[in-house]
Amino acid sequence: MGKAGWFRIIPFAVFMAFIGVQQLLEWSVVKGWLDLTAQQMLYLYPLKTVLVLALILFFWRQYNELHLVDFKNLTHTVASILLGLLVFVLWVNMDWGITALGESKGFDPFLVENAASRNLLIFFRLFGAALVVPIMEELFWRSFMLRYVITADFSSVRIGTFTLTSFLICAVLFGLEHNLILAGMMAGAAYSGLLYWTKSIYQCVLAHAVTNLVLGIYVLQTGFWHFW
Repeated sequence: MGKAGWFRIIPFAVFMAFIGVQQLLEWSVVKGWLDLTAQQMLYLYPLKTVLVLALILFFWRQYNELHLVDFKNLTHTVASILLGLLVFVLWVNMDWGITALGESKGFDPFLVENAASRNLLIFFRLFGAALVVPIMEELFWRSFMLRYVITADFSSVRIGTFTLTSFLICAVLFGLEHNLILAGMMAGAAYSGLLYWTKSIYQCVLAHAVTNLVLGIYVLQTGFWHFW
């Protein structure tokens, strides 16, 4: 695999590690070992966002699969935006308890009374979800994992190379990464399908970003915090 794989794994691994840290802290609070409020726990997300963004920027020169020129293909770009919207619509309509991995408390910034702190949390949540997460996840899932399943020498595989095995494995694993498993599988399959058509990681980032941004706006408008 070499260094190229780690450049794409590390930001994702750090992001996932924070989920584990949060669960450990919550468990410690339940046990009475720590005295942390739900409001204080919200600040883990800005910390996670900043750290993962710093890693992405540090490794940025290694991501030679990211080409801004891809957005000049307006057909692909418009399709990516529309796909992102479609995934959002399907996501909020696939909120089925039977397909959820436990109960999600979500991210409710309105637990914080101070307006400035609350707005800062909202900013970091939207910024992280709509920019940092799409880049981090698409580099890991669509650039690295889809190709790594084909061969350990993943960089020798062209971006957008299709095999049924890699498609199915990554769709399932992408779903398991999320609380709404079936919705996650749907989204993973959709973004991979977009990659096979456009051969562009950036188009997948765009679609993913649209989904997450619109979902964030939807959550703020409706108060359905479990989607966050």
